[in-house]
Amino acid sequence: MSETTEKTYKRSHEPVFWGLFGAGGMLTAFLTPVMILITGILIPLGIINSQNFSYEKIHGFATTWYGAVIVLVLVALPLWHTLHRIFHALHDIGINRGRDWQQVICYGFAFAASIFVFTLLLQMF
Repeated sequence: MSETTEKTYKRSHEPVFWGLFGAGGMLTAFLTPVMILITGILIPLGIINSQNFSYEKIHGFATTWYGAVIVLVLVALPLWHTLHRIFHALHDIGINRGRDWQQVICYGFAFAASIFVFTLLLQMF
């Protein structure tokens, strides 16, 4: 092949972040109304017993392997969604200088917080 027919493609890490953004957005969109319904309406009206959400029951759930995975997903994905949105909002409002640092700070914080939650969940076992 000649040099003119070969194309060089630059690899991008952006699909990974868009995937985490989409998953976090979907999770947030589905679960936020449910959490508002349960904690803001059904428990105060006495339709759901508040003892079902006691510290002991939630702690017992979070200390199982499947509970820890669910808690990690429920915390990490919305966090990635939020920080990806913040990163792109900075560009939308005209803050273009230091875009690489903005990316490192936003995605680095999401990664560090996800690892922190993972570490806390591991320590609960």
